Formats: sequence, C-alpha cells, structure tokens
Amino acid sequence: MGLFDVAIVGHLQNTSFIGAIAIGGMMFNLLYWGFGFLRMGTGGLTAQSFGRRDISDIPIQLLRPLLLALGISFLILLFSRPLEWIILNIIGDQNSSLNYWASIYFRICVWGAPAVLSMYVFNGWFIGLQNPRIPMYVAIAANVLNVVLSLFFVYGMGMQLKGVALGTMIGQWAGFLFSLILSWKKYKVYFKRKFYWAEILDTDALVQYFHVNKNIFGRTLCLIAVTTSFTAFGAKQGETILAVNTLMMQLFTIFSYFMDGFAYAGEAIAGASVGEKDTLKLYETVHSLFFWGWVLAFSFTIIYVLGGQSFLGFLTDQKEILGAADPYIEWSALIPLCGFSAFMWDGIYIGMTETKMMFRVMFFSMLLYFVLYFVLFPVFGNHGLWIAFLFYLCMRGCGLWYYFSRKFKCEK
Repeated sequence: MGLFDVAIVGHLQNTSFIGAIAIGGMMFNLLYWGFGFLRMGTGGLTAQSFGRRDISDIPIQLLRPLLLALGISFLILLFSRPLEWIILNIIGDQNSSLNYWASIYFRICVWGAPAVLSMYVFNGWFIGLQNPRIPMYVAIAANVLNVVLSLFFVYGMGMQLKGVALGTMIGQWAGFLFSLILSWKKYKVYFKRKFYWAEILDTDALVQYFHVNKNIFGRTLCLIAVTTSFTAFGAKQGETILAVNTLMMQLFTIFSYFMDGFAYAGEAIAGASVGEKDTLKLYETVHSLFFWGWVLAFSFTIIYVLGGQSFLGFLTDQKEILGAADPYIEWSALIPLCGFSAFMWDGIYIGMTETKMMFRVMFFSMLLYFVLYFVLFPVFGNHGLWIAFLFYLCMRGCGLWYYFSRKFKCEK
C-alpha cells in the first residue's frame, strides 16, 4: 500500500507529498513495527503446534494474540494525538510543511490501527498453519481495493494526499475483514469447541509468549532505530534528498516482499520441523531456501542494474528528483546481494523461536550502522548513509549464519 501511495503522490504537483509520505510512513513504523511480534511470535508458536499436531492449541494461538492486538490498538487510538506530536518531534522539523502533510496522512491512517495489528496476528497464524495462500489472497484484494479507491479519491474527488490516506485506511480494514471471513471458512472446525478465558489467558502460556516475543520486540526496536534514522538523516539533507532516498527505498521494499515470501516459508517449515523434532528436515529447509535466495538476489541485481532508473521514473515524473537520484542509483543494485541472507535467516529463526540471538545480531548490526554513518557521512554525504545501511544488512545475515553454523549440527 505504501508503494502505491508513493507512486500516486509522486505524480501530483506538490513536491512535499513524497517526503510527507516518507515521514508519515515512518510514524507508523514507529507505532506498528514494535508490535511485529504479534505476527512473528504467532507464526513460530503456531507452526510448532502444527508440527506437534496439537489441534486444541492451534486456535488458542490465534485468539490470545488477537485480543492483545485489539487492546494495543485501543491505546494507540486513545493516545494518537500525543503520539503524533512526540514522533514528529523525533523525526522532523515541527515548522516544516512536510510535517503538516505528514500529520494529515497520519490522522486518517491511524484509524486503521486495529485492522493492521490484527492482520499481523492473522498472517502469522496462517503461515504457521503452512497456508500462505490466504495471506496472498488477502494482500492482493486489499491492495487492489486500495489502489482503486486512492485513485478515485485523488483524481475523481480531488482529495490529493487525504485521498491517498483514506484509500489506504479502507484497504487495511478490508484486509482484516477478508482474513476474518477466510479464517472461519477454512478453519471453522478448530473453533467448534468451547473456549474459556482461563484457557486463553493461561499464565504459563502467556509467560512463554512474552518470553519469545521480548527478544523480537527488542530486535524490532533496533530495526525501527535504523529505518527511522535513515529517513531522519535524509530529511536533514533537504526535501530533494529525502524524496530520493524514499524512492530508492522502494527498490528495497519490493525486493524485501519477494524475500519475505521465502522467509515466511522458512518460518512455517522450520517451526514445524522443531515441533516434529526433525533436525534433518530443518537443514534441508535452510539449504533449499538459500538456493532460491541466491537465484532471486542475482536476478534482482540484474534487474536493478538495467532498469532501476526506469522504475524511479514510474514512481515520479519530477525531473529534479530523478536527476538528483542519478548519483545514488548504483547502490540499489547492491541491495539484493547484501540483504537477502538477513531475510532468510529471520524466517528460520522465528520458526525455531530462537529469538534471543536474533536480537543480539540485530543490536550489533545497528551499532555498526550508526558508527559507519557518523564516520562516513561527513566525508561522503548521502553516499555514506547508503554504505552504512548496506553494511548493516550484510552484518545481520552473516551474524545469524555464524550462530546457526556453530550451534546447530545436523544429526544423521
């Protein structure tokens, strides 16, 4: 949805809209990414229940985090204005026009919070059940609806940025409703028995859930620190560089979605392998994932070398921004090779619920990113920011590979 938001506002006359989408998107990253454990923890624990064939526990792995997601969403809506003020003071200039438009985008999209966080839970649950088709169907339907509505609101009703935000928010709620309907239609057999609050709020189960997810939460905070600072460091260089970095990051976003497909597969199969106590199957999963990871990484590298500039032209027709992006477009070709390993290992570690090491590796990768930025930026400018970001991606993948190779041995 964010990609189409950028593409739509990139063809409007106001050059502030692209930067506003970047800041508005980062505001939601600060709000939502911290609760990414709702998807990752749910996926890993559900996959392990699936591997154990624990039919009674599978629906609980949906209901427990779903209640938590709705509770968190209520607090976000209740304190949305103070949160907006705090986040804008962290990542932007309170007097800039960018913040004005970012606030408008935020105040509309924030009403999608219950849908977004609930979708985290649904997606994790479906993936844990080895069923990636339903999240795919939901994503396609919600995004098509978002695009149609956003175009109608922007060009048909002249709402500009407000129309983009409204289309996104409606698309989020549509995705939630689609998930609710499909989960009942496909898995209603799991929900025919009676459920009790004592069962859903079981103390031992909640302790296990938060034990797994506290490290995911810490890892996500490190991820937020990197992505938020990346936007903030771009914003300090002016609207043009902020827009350039926003457009360039869409190349990373597209690649990440392809990698996430395989990462989710790794999450589901690795989790089931742990539940079945099948170490050989776990290793076979790792080898298969990385074969396809290399294929995709090299393929995207070639695509970005040949067509990266053309893709940016699809996102915006503003010649000033496209010209400013020319010196940095080469970095996009390195994104797939530097980043694919981190995505693959994240899925595998989530499925195994080995979240402690995920947090450690992410923490040291974040430190490397900030050290490199403060060393390189005074010399190389925005190039230094991109170098720091690419080294951060490499560090994540290499660190997780090293730990896996040392700790887990194939038992034959």
